Amino acid sequence: MTLTSEPTGASERRGPLRAGDRVQLTDAKGRHHTIVLAPGKQFHTHRGMFTHDDVIGKPEGTVVRNTAGVEYLVLRPLLSDFVLSMPRGAAVVYPKDAGQIIQMADIFPGARVVEAGVGSGALTMSLLRATGDAGELVSIERREDFADIARANVESHFGGPHPAWRIEIGDFADRVGEVFEPGTVDRIVLDMLAPWENIEEAAAALAPGGVLLAYVATTTQLSRLAEDLREHGGFTEPRAWETMVRTWHLEGLAVRPDHRMVGHTGFLLTTRRMAPGVEAPLRHRRPAKGSYPVAEEWTPEDLGERAVSDKKIRRVRRDVTATRDTPAGEE
Repeated sequence: MTLTSEPTGASERRGPLRAGDRVQLTDAKGRHHTIVLAPGKQFHTHRGMFTHDDVIGKPEGTVVRNTAGVEYLVLRPLLSDFVLSMPRGAAVVYPKDAGQIIQMADIFPGARVVEAGVGSGALTMSLLRATGDAGELVSIERREDFADIARANVESHFGGPHPAWRIEIGDFADRVGEVFEPGTVDRIVLDMLAPWENIEEAAAALAPGGVLLAYVATTTQLSRLAEDLREHGGFTEPRAWETMVRTWHLEGLAVRPDHRMVGHTGFLLTTRRMAPGVEAPLRHRRPAKGSYPVAEEWTPEDLGERAVSDKKIRRVRRDVTATRDTPAGEE
């Protein structure tokens, strides 16, 4: 099989380091700095400086020494590095969860996917890598400022617009039926405050066997969503889990867990769409008094979410858009 063109973003990941490339500098203590290479520009810290020209044209894995003799390993950041260092408005989906979403929602090349709640674009990049140029990803976001930040981050990572992606502004319930014909969506990913409010619209959009995956922060959200999916009857029995990542210290025989770990970030829940008119088998259980939720109005503050100020969103939106639009070599 002969490839006629490179996949979007592939050229950004290969070859010598070029002006305009985003690179990650790592010092001897493991501290990271992320910069965008530009001819004539300098990288300064309180411990010396070096010029970007010392790096441009060199292969990845180069070590550069500054004027004080401090050495930095120079590599292009991995996607997991990029999403944790990029400008953000809303909180990002952590790499450990993004990897689980790609695998457990079975995001495949050429898939037709809807993402509701684009945030700062972290999960969007992983979804686009999995669907490829032949797939179709529609991200539905209620806030235009969040959409602008996500668009700038995604285009910065891929080196320009991705042919498989577009953002729609509005509510998932209103927009999903407008962007796809009923029963034609392969996968739906919901990252929102109250995903149970959109079960009916998700059911209408998904093809039989399609996967619905939700990312929620608290056990109360998880419980409400699972019970509402069961009550709907058009989905298989939901599965839920969380992941925790504990890194290890490796030095000679001193091999032990690190003192810090990435613990709870969110819960993931998956379920699959039944065929039209077919209900999932009834799950037998013993209901206990008070075990099931009642309808109520939820706010982000109820779930312990920290509100992001409009001032910060305006600043991040301005800065990330400027970074994306500045030609290589210009300040």
